[in-house]
Amino acid sequence: MKFLALISGGKDSIYNIIRCVQEGHELILLVNLYPKQIGIESDSFMYQSVGTNAIEAIAQAMDKPLMTREISGKPKITNLDYQSKDEERIGDEVEDLYLILKEALLTYPDIKGVSSGAIASTYQKLRVEDCCNRLGLTSLAYLWNQDQFSLLDQMLQNNMNIILIKVAAMGLTQKHLGKTIQELYDYFKEINKKFGFHPCGEGGEFESFVLDCPLYKKRIQINEIEVICHEENSFAPVYYLLIKKYELIEKH
Repeated sequence: MKFLALISGGKDSIYNIIRCVQEGHELILLVNLYPKQIGIESDSFMYQSVGTNAIEAIAQAMDKPLMTREISGKPKITNLDYQSKDEERIGDEVEDLYLILKEALLTYPDIKGVSSGAIASTYQKLRVEDCCNRLGLTSLAYLWNQDQFSLLDQMLQNNMNIILIKVAAMGLTQKHLGKTIQELYDYFKEINKKFGFHPCGEGGEFESFVLDCPLYKKRIQINEIEVICHEENSFAPVYYLLIKKYELIEKH
């Protein structure tokens, strides 16, 4: 099946592409929705915003076309299954996803599937499925409901180089920004036992960015960052990285 992939730059959306390819599907297009202030935390219910200013690096690394759209809507309909009248959907951030999928089909009519990195958020999964159903597309979510430490193991076994670009949980601080999942794996187990930490960040504990994986023809090297404090508190401070400069490096 030919498919497009919704990407945020994070590990889950990228690993689901790997799983799709392993299942025999063909990646045609990368799709990203970004906030009005690119790369800045937007507190969206649906989309990762941190790291979006470097999303083109991933498309370049994969050597795949990228289609983007600014998020104009807000999370208006917050009931779990997104069931509502059509007129009530106008202005919801989910409709930005519907519109870019519709646009993608005009350019790539052979696309039949949509890859997303949903793991535990029924809210997100049902909204992706709603957009797919309206357009006759199949939702491809191979990570859904899998054990989160098992997923991290799989990602590392697939040689994914993943760094943290946002922290927002007890046990995580500014010093963990830029660290790799491999470096933090044992620490994740420790704070999982201590605080109930979700190792894939499904509770909003962190967000990530993939510097390298088997799908990349070149690896991404970050050359300049800015650390931004989004919310300072003594229990779970929120910090993130703004990626300012990067380059693609040949793989040997």
